Amino acid sequence: MEVCYQLPVLPLDRPVPKHVLSRRGAISFSSSSSLFGAPDPRQLSQRRGAISYDSSDQTALYIRMLGDVRVRSQVGFEPERRSSHQYLCIDFRTLHGIKIEGGSAPERRVHRLLSFQRYLHSSRLLRGLPQQIPLHILDEDYTGQARCMLEKVGNWNFDIFLFNKLTNGNSLINLTFHLLNQYGLIELFQLDMVKLWRFLVMVQEDYHNDNPYHNAVHAADVTQAMYCFLQEPMLSKSLTSCDILLGLLAAATHDLDHPGVNQPFLIKTNHYLATLYRNTSVLENHHWKSAVGLLRETGLFSHLPPEDSRNMEADLGSLILATDISRQNDYLSRFRRHLDQDDLCLSNASHRHFVLQMALKCADICNPCRPWELSKQWSEKVTEEFFQQGDIEKKHKLEISPVCDRASNTVGNIQIGFMTYVAEPLFVEWARFSDTRLSQTMLGHMGLNKASWGSLQQEQSSAEVPFEEKSELKNETRSIQTLAGLLLSDAVLHLY
Repeated sequence: MEVCYQLPVLPLDRPVPKHVLSRRGAISFSSSSSLFGAPDPRQLSQRRGAISYDSSDQTALYIRMLGDVRVRSQVGFEPERRSSHQYLCIDFRTLHGIKIEGGSAPERRVHRLLSFQRYLHSSRLLRGLPQQIPLHILDEDYTGQARCMLEKVGNWNFDIFLFNKLTNGNSLINLTFHLLNQYGLIELFQLDMVKLWRFLVMVQEDYHNDNPYHNAVHAADVTQAMYCFLQEPMLSKSLTSCDILLGLLAAATHDLDHPGVNQPFLIKTNHYLATLYRNTSVLENHHWKSAVGLLRETGLFSHLPPEDSRNMEADLGSLILATDISRQNDYLSRFRRHLDQDDLCLSNASHRHFVLQMALKCADICNPCRPWELSKQWSEKVTEEFFQQGDIEKKHKLEISPVCDRASNTVGNIQIGFMTYVAEPLFVEWARFSDTRLSQTMLGHMGLNKASWGSLQQEQSSAEVPFEEKSELKNETRSIQTLAGLLLSDAVLHLY
């Protein structure tokens, strides 16, 4: 069912109603001090969003709002250059758009998967033959396979890419709804089914599908990982229903409306978000406020007492803000200190919330801990997003951010560095907290993946490396693989 609201454009001399500005999380601002110029209103009115707000004249444009599952269009626009602006105008919403001569990029569509039976029915229609079986939006063969996958949603080798195809690109909606229902949270919190479904649809829609990595599939993957952590004995016997609800919603919305560039890029280009949040957890604050905007717009928690609703919004923000990678050492030091002193008490609400924060942090960067076939895909996607940002910086003569220069970096060396300095320290401490088969499996996969990237790096540079150094590197790689294999073997046999 499609619900389409076409809202009128306000006159440019009319102030923005206060209730409008409080409705929507994904609000687009522009100001004379921003590097991102203002687009033509006629073009802006064609893209998905809620409000475009210009602080210079206190006016707003209502933007078309869709309530159905629709892939965000890649058709972009080049913002108009302001005569008084000293910088080039860049719009982060079109950073990754593919330009085609003579026109804009075609809209990216998620195609339905057709089995032979479904194809036969389509062919009969084209040939004018009567339809024998009603056609469905999605082939029953594939929805059945998606349901079978959901029965094993707690397996660490869950293939989110396949699940996304089987659900016609709606993995985040279907996965999150399934988990909320499986925990009985819909009935327990008396969530309105229509409001919940609309909320999940809008969440998925507000992820940018043209981002190679920070898109709805990544959000679904993090949500599935979060579910695996919630099932761990240390958490499952201690968390309340409210904790679980917040954990799943935070995972689903933790990168909402991510522009596909990092915080340093927004800061050095004087983007409005950097100014709005004073260069502190810029993206995470935006993800949180965007999620709160959707909660309020759909009224998902409107039946709860106002104080309870506000507390849930605040706790949701606390979880999402914990995913700021620049604050990794702060959270890790505190976690390590609790473990050293053995003073984590999960009957304490604040301690439970802190553990939820750490679980979400682990879920957010768990790609190196997945099986190689899945981990490699994620590594290539996140690196491509880095490189695309570097291409934009190079094009506009900005300083290229670290690891964003495709000329001097490879997927392998970026991933090995990330595992060594970011992922491993976090997951080693998580294994101290929750020493289970899953934790050992994750560490085992990370060791194997790190060795695999090392092997690929050696193959690429083998022509330039002397024979003696080459033998030494091979021995080191073999030792890493042996150790990781021993760690992984017992856990995999019992887990999958």
